[in-house]
Amino acid sequence: MQEINANITVSERAFQLLRQDVLSGRHEPEGRLKLDSLQALYGISSSPLREALSRLVQEGLVKADERRGFRVTPISPVDLADITKMRLMLDIPALVESISSGDDAWEAQIVAAFHRLEKIESRLPQGPVVLDGEWSQRHRDFHMALIAACPSERQLSWSMSLFDQAERYRHFAARNRTVSKKKDEEHRTLMKAVLRRDGQTACVLLSEHIRSTQTNVMAAFALQAKQRR
Repeated sequence: MQEINANITVSERAFQLLRQDVLSGRHEPEGRLKLDSLQALYGISSSPLREALSRLVQEGLVKADERRGFRVTPISPVDLADITKMRLMLDIPALVESISSGDDAWEAQIVAAFHRLEKIESRLPQGPVVLDGEWSQRHRDFHMALIAACPSERQLSWSMSLFDQAERYRHFAARNRTVSKKKDEEHRTLMKAVLRRDGQTACVLLSEHIRSTQTNVMAAFALQAKQRR
């Protein structure tokens, strides 16, 4: 997740903290977000928190119920399928454009982002794991570096938003997996294809990588359903 800048306004800090905790699963899907509890948790007054919650409603991460309360938006296979579909529609063309127009500085950014991510992934244990904020940030940095040379700022913004929407599902899958399948080799292979400007291979690899999140989450949903029986 993104690091919180200490110099931002209280309202922006409330938004970033709350958003980060929703995406990481600290606030569970469908969980109530009570203002008094949030005030105690973050040490922030109700007005900035209400503003933050309203912004999260606009992003689709929080829902306002009929009693004027707030709940974390539920996760579901249908929602994830929609996120996956939209990511494929945006990220694959963005990668093609980046490979076409990226320069040496763009390549260097990808290599550096991969190196930072690889160091964290090498420390992940086998089996279920709680992904921390540092992993989330480095993972995001790597994927955004891949498409950073795409000239459309709007496309990059939407891609970033969808990547974050999928973050809740990554954390859910990681907490509920039975075996560990680390992504470092997938990331390495993808990086190599991008750096040698092999657009066709890179697009296939990125498509498979995005779809693998959906596969992992569906396995986690099935495991959770089995445990409830």
